[in-house]
Amino acid sequence: MSIELKTEDGHVTITNEVIATIAGGAAIECYGIVGMASKKQLRDGIAEILRKENFAKGVVVRQDEENVHIDMYIIVSYGTKISEVAHNVQSQVKYNLEKTLGLKIKSINIYIQGVRVIQD
Repeated sequence: MSIELKTEDGHVTITNEVIATIAGGAAIECYGIVGMASKKQLRDGIAEILRKENFAKGVVVRQDEENVHIDMYIIVSYGTKISEVAHNVQSQVKYNLEKTLGLKIKSINIYIQGVRVIQD
């Protein structure tokens, strides 16, 4: 699926992978985030951190009519308040997508896949 935008200069098509990559990049910048995790990773109970080029695997973009819904699978740092980290991710991702692509985001759902201790 993709989103079609009509501008005065022509048509713009934005794929879900582009939306997912921008959302993953915005999320990883937030304090308390160790990394993105794959949505299909619960088989061994170990969440693997995705590299930058694979952020789209940790984000699911769903569309219904005019609404865009985003599900994000993240790994947080030990000792951070999970509710605050999730709220910051939601705010940052929504702001970046609206600013960069001009999309109106209906919901951003955060799924915590793991907690990691960051070693200095």
